[in-house]
Amino acid sequence: MDFFFDDLPCSSESSQRDGQDDSKMTEDSHDSSRGKSSSVSIPGIQEQNTSSSIDDISRRVQDLIEKINESRTSDQKVMDTFQDKLVQKVTEMFQQMKEHMYTVYEDNSNVMQVKLQELSEVLESCTKLNKELLEASQALASLREGLAISQASEP
Repeated sequence: MDFFFDDLPCSSESSQRDGQDDSKMTEDSHDSSRGKSSSVSIPGIQEQNTSSSIDDISRRVQDLIEKINESRTSDQKVMDTFQDKLVQKVTEMFQQMKEHMYTVYEDNSNVMQVKLQELSEVLESCTKLNKELLEASQALASLREGLAISQASEP
C-alpha cells in the first residue's frame, strides 16, 4: 500500500514560495549587476527540495506502514500460537476430566456391585424366610384342621 502526498500542499512549500520571491528578487538584483540571470535555477532548487521532502515523507509513511504490517503479522502469529496452546490445554484438561469420570464410574460400579451383592443376599434370605413362613402357615392350617376334626368327632 503506497501513499503519495504529491498533490497535497506542504507548509514548508508555501513558506518557500513566499521567501522565493524575496530571494529571487535579491538574486536578480545581484546577478543583474554581474549581467547574469539566475531566476531559473532558484525555483528549480526549491522544487527539488520540495520534491525531496515529499519523497522523504512518502518513504517514512511507507516504512511506518511496513512496520505496522509486520507488527500485525507478529500479533497474528502470537494469537495463532496462543490459540494452539489453548486448544492443546483444553484438550489435555478434557482428557483428564474424562479419565477422572471413568475412575469415578469404576469406583461407583465397585460400590454398586457390593451393594447389589448385599441386596441379592438379603433377597435370598427373604425368599428363604418366605418359604419357611409358608411352610409354618401350612403346618398351622393342617394343625387347625386336625383340631377341628378332633373337636367334631368328640361328642
